[in-house]
Amino acid sequence: MKKFLLALMLIVGLGANAQSADKLYEEGKKLYDQELYKEAVPKLQAAADKGHYKAQYRLGRCYDKGDGVKENDQKAFELYLKSAKQDYAKAMYQLGRCYMKGKGVAANQEEAKKWLKRAISDIKHGDEILKDLRKAKADGEEATKILTLLGKNK
Repeated sequence: MKKFLLALMLIVGLGANAQSADKLYEEGKKLYDQELYKEAVPKLQAAADKGHYKAQYRLGRCYDKGDGVKENDQKAFELYLKSAKQDYAKAMYQLGRCYMKGKGVAANQEEAKKWLKRAISDIKHGDEILKDLRKAKADGEEATKILTLLGKNK
């Protein structure tokens, strides 16, 4: 009986932790979307610390661009990696870009290709990422390089 109660308390505790991470993320995302980055960062950081993959990704974007924090390519890479390891396609895409450009990590075209392919193969976000890349192709050479690396430059 004691083991059952302990297990139940653990499950309830994990659920509460996940809910609070979700709530922190939603609050942080709302501020982020309003471009109130300095206010968004603490909430995103708290959710990211709890393992929230979308918060890790969005906080990575803050460090990548210097929105609300001092720009830090290595920190952005680390956050993208944590999120990508949880199968979040948008983080996989950004991670691939980091490897391609040597941003926050040593440049590695094979790793870039691996993560970019995983991103565009994602059932939920892959088509959207590929569509955005093809649209961006006209505006810059980075998208062209990514599409070429993926064999999708058609």
